[in-house]
Amino acid sequence: MPTTDPADAAELAGRHVAFFSWRDTRNPEGGGAERYLEKMAAGLVARGCRVTIFCVAYAGAAPDEVVDGIRFVRRGSKLSVYLLGMWALLRRQLGPVDAVVDVQNGLPFFTPLVTRRPIVVLVHHVHREQWPVVYPGLTGRVGWWIESRLAPRLYRDWQYVAVSRATRAELRELGVTGPRIAVVHNGSDPVVEVAAAKSPNPSICVVGRLVPHKQVEHAIDAVAALVGEFPDLRLRVVGSGWWEAELRQYAAEQVARGSVVFEGHVAETRKQEIYEESWVMALPSLKEGWGLVVGEAAAHGTPTVAYASAGGTRESIEDGVSGVLVNTPAELTAALGALLRDADGRRVLAEGARRHSAGYTWAHSQSAFAHVVAAALRGELVSDQDAVES
Repeated sequence: MPTTDPADAAELAGRHVAFFSWRDTRNPEGGGAERYLEKMAAGLVARGCRVTIFCVAYAGAAPDEVVDGIRFVRRGSKLSVYLLGMWALLRRQLGPVDAVVDVQNGLPFFTPLVTRRPIVVLVHHVHREQWPVVYPGLTGRVGWWIESRLAPRLYRDWQYVAVSRATRAELRELGVTGPRIAVVHNGSDPVVEVAAAKSPNPSICVVGRLVPHKQVEHAIDAVAALVGEFPDLRLRVVGSGWWEAELRQYAAEQVARGSVVFEGHVAETRKQEIYEESWVMALPSLKEGWGLVVGEAAAHGTPTVAYASAGGTRESIEDGVSGVLVNTPAELTAALGALLRDADGRRVLAEGARRHSAGYTWAHSQSAFAHVVAAALRGELVSDQDAVES
């Protein structure tokens, strides 16, 4: 683990940092963003901080609990959680708070309105393309106005953390100016050994939440185009979400029965087995701040084909070395087909994927994030040039 600067360690010890996030990892809609959040929180706990994560309530979840030293406070719905978070901070319901991490997942928590404590704004990616897809009409336009116009003004004096250089560039376009955007990449977990091997038949996986902007339909279209050449081709769709019924119907209309297998929300071991069994992973997402699943698949020697326009994929994937970046659905299909035909090419990309993924560790990310929080507590901003990138 990278050594924590003594000044940072002294600043963090005994401090209470409150994260305000839409979801946590146990939420059925939780994903890579929440995994990153809790990894950063764990890094602060390891450095002597008290950490609270305030997030939305959901069925079966305890309203208050402590897991691995992190206190979770779950309240409200996916909209009321923002108002309840502000109220909890204003009324000191979480206890004395020394610093706030405001996770802007499209909408921020508006914490500058209710606290004078230092604030760090965590942004995975800008939602310009997603608002009209997920919330067509007026709702999406209002959401984008809040994200693109109101939030940059409201947080104009505060530190930002972006998970990729692509996200940093997007924030610059929104007017987040000055030396106050630190890039702290995602890490990669060590490979999880499983009793599985590459499938004898061509196999593609898609892993993530089943929501419209993940564009799983593009992977289904690719299978429909390739199944004539590869009759035993299987697409395994791992994950759940409110768009699942539509995807199942779409798959039934586009490809022969059995070509697309919906695995649902699986246990961690089963997810790792699917990574191991798959020849290649498709990530046709409209937008990714980083793409945590890229590193997870890479650890099993499974390269990813993704859209370069998604943003963070241009960093989580080294094009032609650890995976393939494409620009259109037709190119996605072509790249998947080329890899299914080329065993030697897959082996080269598999080794590149393992090497690239190993270059990003959670320990480094935690150290970098802790540095940003410690600096915020000292009233300092961390600039683009500070050595926080992994």
